[in-house]
Amino acid sequence: MNGPGIVRLAAGAWLRTVAWSAETSLEMARSLLGADTPTAEPPAPPPPSPPSLRERGADLLSRSADLDVEEAGHPAYAQILGQLAPDEARILRFLDIDGAQPAVDVRVGKVPLMPSELVAPALSMIGAKAGVRHRDRVPAYLNNLYRLGLIWFSREPLEDPLRYQVLEAQPDVLDAMRAARRGARTVRRSILLTPFGADFCRVCLP
Repeated sequence: MNGPGIVRLAAGAWLRTVAWSAETSLEMARSLLGADTPTAEPPAPPPPSPPSLRERGADLLSRSADLDVEEAGHPAYAQILGQLAPDEARILRFLDIDGAQPAVDVRVGKVPLMPSELVAPALSMIGAKAGVRHRDRVPAYLNNLYRLGLIWFSREPLEDPLRYQVLEAQPDVLDAMRAARRGARTVRRSILLTPFGADFCRVCLP
């Protein structure tokens, strides 16, 4: 190869080397400056911390002083509605319309002068009169209504003794008396709405 050819080959190689070096330097510079990476989104702000108990209490006091705020009912009513069976709503409506109902405990005294033994508590005709679908669940229904603060198992009997005579002739009371055998007796009680339960019925039940 003659001299001019060698010069042209050397010049071409030098130009390619210069171009490669320039491209590499440009890419490195862009990488360092962040030109090749997409712009990162700013981090999401942390969720606000829930108010403290004292702050919630202060909010309640502030709302209680606001005469323009009218509340339809107690804030617990919405949660209570989700914990009621349909039959329990029927019992509540019945007690709200018909008032306190007679109930009896069946007890038996085994030893004289000693406390009697409870055989069957709070027997009543509430399930039948309220028209519930599942009468065998009435004790559980009443326990749940008591747990929610809607009804009260009172030790005080009603004034009308005739209502107890009808109740004491019912099959479940007679069965409990027979199961207790000798010495069984009934203790007259009553079941009624609490003031909280009466207000719940007024606000929530048609």
